[in-house]
Amino acid sequence: MKTLVGLAVLILVVSCSQVPQSKQSSIDARVDSVMSLMTLEEKIGQLNLPSAGAFVTGSVESSDIAKKIEQGNAGGLFNIKTVANIRAMQKIAVEKSRLKIPLIFGMDVIHGYESVFPIPLGLSCSWDINLIERSARIAATEASADGINWTFSPMVDISRDPRWGRVSEGNGEDPYLGSEIAKAMVRGYQGNDLSANNTIMSCVKHYALYGASEAGRDYNTVDMSHQRMYNDYFPPYKAAVDAGAGSIMASFNEVDGIPATANKWLLTEVLRNQWGFNGFVVSDYTAVNEMVTHGIGDIQTVTAKALEAGLDMDMVSEGLLTTLGKSIEEGRISERQIDDACRRILKAKFLLGLFDDPYKYCDENRAKSEVFTTANRAEARTVASQSFVLLKNKGNVLPIKKSGTIALIGPLADAKENMTGTWSVAARFSESISLREGLQKAVGTQAKILYAKGSNLAEDSILEKNSTLFGKSLHRDKRSATALRDEALRIAKSADLIVAAVGEAAEMNGEAASRTNIEIPETQRELLKALLKTGKPVVLVLFTGRPLALTWEEQNVPAILNVWFGGSEAGDAIADVLFGDVNPSGKLTMTFPQNVGQVPLYYAHKNTGRPLSGPWFQKFLSNYLDVSNEPLYPFGFGLSYTEFGYGDIKLSASEITASDSLRVSMDVTNKGSRDGSEIVQLYIRDVVGSVTRPMKELKGFQKISLKAGETRTVNFTLGTKDLSFYNSELKFVAEPGQFQLFVGGNSRDVKQATFELK
Repeated sequence: MKTLVGLAVLILVVSCSQVPQSKQSSIDARVDSVMSLMTLEEKIGQLNLPSAGAFVTGSVESSDIAKKIEQGNAGGLFNIKTVANIRAMQKIAVEKSRLKIPLIFGMDVIHGYESVFPIPLGLSCSWDINLIERSARIAATEASADGINWTFSPMVDISRDPRWGRVSEGNGEDPYLGSEIAKAMVRGYQGNDLSANNTIMSCVKHYALYGASEAGRDYNTVDMSHQRMYNDYFPPYKAAVDAGAGSIMASFNEVDGIPATANKWLLTEVLRNQWGFNGFVVSDYTAVNEMVTHGIGDIQTVTAKALEAGLDMDMVSEGLLTTLGKSIEEGRISERQIDDACRRILKAKFLLGLFDDPYKYCDENRAKSEVFTTANRAEARTVASQSFVLLKNKGNVLPIKKSGTIALIGPLADAKENMTGTWSVAARFSESISLREGLQKAVGTQAKILYAKGSNLAEDSILEKNSTLFGKSLHRDKRSATALRDEALRIAKSADLIVAAVGEAAEMNGEAASRTNIEIPETQRELLKALLKTGKPVVLVLFTGRPLALTWEEQNVPAILNVWFGGSEAGDAIADVLFGDVNPSGKLTMTFPQNVGQVPLYYAHKNTGRPLSGPWFQKFLSNYLDVSNEPLYPFGFGLSYTEFGYGDIKLSASEITASDSLRVSMDVTNKGSRDGSEIVQLYIRDVVGSVTRPMKELKGFQKISLKAGETRTVNFTLGTKDLSFYNSELKFVAEPGQFQLFVGGNSRDVKQATFELK
């Protein structure tokens, strides 16, 4: 009997892999045909996502993970790369397991594969949706060429707290912009045909609310109203679902007192019933087991709760694998619940075309010709230059000339391993372009570049060690801080201009990298102070993965260029902007506070009953004793080497009805002598509502390029949907009344008009 079943399975799998199916064939029917042959244990096995672990290709077959695959105890693997390794694992699945079901292979392809683009927060500052989509498309092409077919990206968590290290992986504080980027990333990864061998399945994370963890501390509790969830934090997740995302990752945090991994309201009621999501849900790394520590039950209890809530796949914990059988026997769960989860995972594999060709992503020729190509690296360089934000340029210190002597000083000046930023797991660190290399290539023999480290990242060696993990050492100098500064000063005194490369190391942000002090480390600030005392012009090239409190730097340093972590081509891209070959156009997508005590600080705040009006300080109004309410740099802020002027707002009508659209137009002029690009931003305020509404909400933006002296009319259209929000009953409504409308180059400096919704 076993022989007959095995033969039937073999015939089924071979037919699936060799006979082309028409576009009209039903994937659901094919899934059902596979499931009809599966044992309960094999169905549970599909729900298990182990890490590939450490092995060499020659030892694959004898590894523990190989045994799991052969026994049907793995639905996929993550943390594995290269065609050779992936082919070896897939071969075990489709040639040695009973049912020969192919594996899905996932990896954290977050902001590029080997051709690394800026960190996501930096990418978002381009405000260029097409550019962002292209970066994801290139990442998908490279990753798929190396055997990977599933990425744990995009990360779309809204966050308004820069203490949280993972703001570097997200798109900032705004739900509208975050939603547009979420859709673009899904489109970029998945393309128009998920079965094509150069597309990969996206996994939207972290669902939900992970960016709102208390105190900005990773993995921490989240507590907020449902109204805030729907209005401010849910939109990017839903946008990604609407764009067709194939999978969702549950977040570590709790929501309404229940960890997201076992939160039925989140995973079933909202995600599936309200939003219509039909893909599969995977846990975060060991999150299933961690629910025991949360305190909601033992391992068997929490795994049953997770399955019942709507979790389909368990990353690494193996809690589902080891306990679901017993829970079935005890009647805690039903086999149908396991069937539903298994069906969703098998469906994803069919959508990826893995049953038709399990080795479709294992082409050695693609791996050799489509990864880290000259064209991809050139695109990464272009994208990086669009992400940089010019924060200050007093006296037009920038751009600098390719002549004379330039002193390049700072711990990030010659740090190629750090250029790619956090979550760049496939990056070729040794081939990344450092700032030193980029400047030297840019000037050639036209100028002299002098280099000194100037300081370590921090005086605290433990802090530096913890901030330079994953092969991203800054090669700590054992000399004293004084000796390092003295060397830098000797070089600086012989230069015409100083470029100071300071800020954070790559792993000072990202996962498990929360900070309570979000200033530049003190030893680097002391270096800046010493350099400024030379009287030479100083350009601060800021490396960071979060908004920093730069009050002292803003007050004292003449020019500040925020370059985030620009990716594998960062050095060349920074040089492009410093020397004026590219005019900076990036705009902030997170507010920069004056100090950490203002956090959380974001532009879309609500009014209080006692708002500050007029000068700070006023007693018994909502303000601080020691600092104003204002940010250091507002959301949407960013300078250019030219200047843009805004005309008056023109509206198509002063009153509209629910069935109307409002056309908004404004003339924007490049008033300077350089060509440049401007990001024109449209905001609204619902003045009176049934619930309190934000002071401003982004509802549109356009990135335009203008020649020197050119004027262009920019047009926006607002419809009822743009004026709607979730009310106290969580109904999406547009309420009649007065609206204020704002247009400008950032959230603070705007022109204003009013209209009424009848």
